[in-house]
Amino acid sequence: MLLFCRNYNPEDGRGRKKPASKEQAMSELLEVIQSTKPDNFTPHIVEKTDDYIHVEYESPILGFVDDVEFWFPPGNRPIVEYRSGSRLGNYDFDINRKRIKALRLSLEKKGWESVGY
Repeated sequence: MLLFCRNYNPEDGRGRKKPASKEQAMSELLEVIQSTKPDNFTPHIVEKTDDYIHVEYESPILGFVDDVEFWFPPGNRPIVEYRSGSRLGNYDFDINRKRIKALRLSLEKKGWESVGY
C-alpha cells in the first residue's frame, strides 16, 4: 500500500496568486481520476462525499480490483491525503506506484505539488 499527501495550493505556485477552493480541488481531482488510466485499468468511483473519494481500478484482463482513496482532512490546510493498494496478493508489479505517479503528474499540471515526498 502506498500513502501520499498532495497540496492543491502550493505557496510557490497558485496558492499565492489564485488559490483553489476545496470544491475546485475536488473537481480537478475527479477530472484527473476519470481521465487517467495507467496500464488501461478502468476507474470506478464507488463513493464520493464532500471530503472523501473511493475509487476502484479494475484490471483490463483478469478483472483484479485495486482501491484508491482520497481524503481532504478538516481545517484550512490545502491538503489531500491518498492511498493506493491491491486487494489481492503481496506483489502488484508496481501498478499502484505507476498509478499514483500518473495521477501525481496530471495533478501537477493543474498546479498541485507533493508534500513531504
